Amino acid sequence: MSNLSLDFVLLFVESPAISKNFYASLLGLEPIEESETFVLFSLPNNIQLGLWSRHSAEPKVFAQTGASEIAFTHKNGAEIYKKWCDQNIQMLQHPTNMSFGRTFVALDPDGHRLRVFWPNEEN
Repeated sequence: MSNLSLDFVLLFVESPAISKNFYASLLGLEPIEESETFVLFSLPNNIQLGLWSRHSAEPKVFAQTGASEIAFTHKNGAEIYKKWCDQNIQMLQHPTNMSFGRTFVALDPDGHRLRVFWPNEEN
């Protein structure tokens, strides 16, 4: 059995300043660390979200965005969907029923997929 814990998510971004503003508004949080090339948020569930300039990351970043996603749960995802639409966040998938519940997918400024899901009312 592994003693590893997932407590940090790192996204490579074009502009940490632009991504900082996006995620501060999205999460309703201010970063706990910030430099020209890196921004760090601490989420309420003790997971940290790092935004690192793809131009300064080592080793060099070659991959493009959109091949993975960050998923959030919320008991009222419809409320989050409306809030994000009001913030003009680009939607890739509007709320829909799937086998695990209701979900939608948004995109951040770099094209990272952000999924929000919540239980169907019958679950």
